[in-house]
Amino acid sequence: MTDTRAPESPHQRAERITRQRFARRQWARRWMRWKSAVAVVSLVALVGAALWLVFYSATLSVTQVDVVGNKLLSDDRVTRVAAVPEGEQLATVDLEEAARRVETLSEVVDADVTRAWPDTVLITLTERVAVAVVELGGTIRGLDAEGILFRNYAAMPPGLPRVQPQTSTGTDALKEAAGVVSALPRDLGARVDHVEVQTIDQITLVLRDGREVRWGSAEESELKARVLVRLLEAQQAPIYDVSVPGSPTFSAR
Repeated sequence: MTDTRAPESPHQRAERITRQRFARRQWARRWMRWKSAVAVVSLVALVGAALWLVFYSATLSVTQVDVVGNKLLSDDRVTRVAAVPEGEQLATVDLEEAARRVETLSEVVDADVTRAWPDTVLITLTERVAVAVVELGGTIRGLDAEGILFRNYAAMPPGLPRVQPQTSTGTDALKEAAGVVSALPRDLGARVDHVEVQTIDQITLVLRDGREVRWGSAEESELKARVLVRLLEAQQAPIYDVSVPGSPTFSAR
């Protein structure tokens, strides 16, 4: 079949090319708008799916509670006190409240509660460490460096000095005694049989060989310990007084 159309003039050809370019630009603009709309819809769908997965899906709910850092406390006791609801969405567990509950345990200095995705709550403990023991009402209790009584012993543990308070001894005096004991170097601490506490500034160490050391308060305990070590090496005496470490003395009973 013979094409009877007249050949394009240069002007007509230029107009046709211009119309084609315009149409392509219009299509490109429409595609960019559609592309942006599709991206927004996809993003909304993705966020919605993620929110559903985190806050509603059983996939990310609590199925176990792990405890680390505990030597004194059993896992069961810690998890009971933490009271993390099994089956609750992991994202909605109140971690701070669980940590506060665990920190009510006398054995605990600090508790850090975190999420371990996808389904676990992790409780990391820092437990108290006994620097001495105190016998109160026939019960042997551990005393930490802050003066906190925090655990019971069935029998007197070896290697820990005893703190012997009087009936009138208050918690402040026990705290002072704990500060004294925790400041003692290992070798000197091993020589202490017990610590007698009357008031915050009337603390006496009784060594295992029966000698006494009048310590005073916990103030400058590290200096007092260094002075006492030198005094014990230099002079045999039944009583030493390092309550004023700059002017230590010794005497007979």
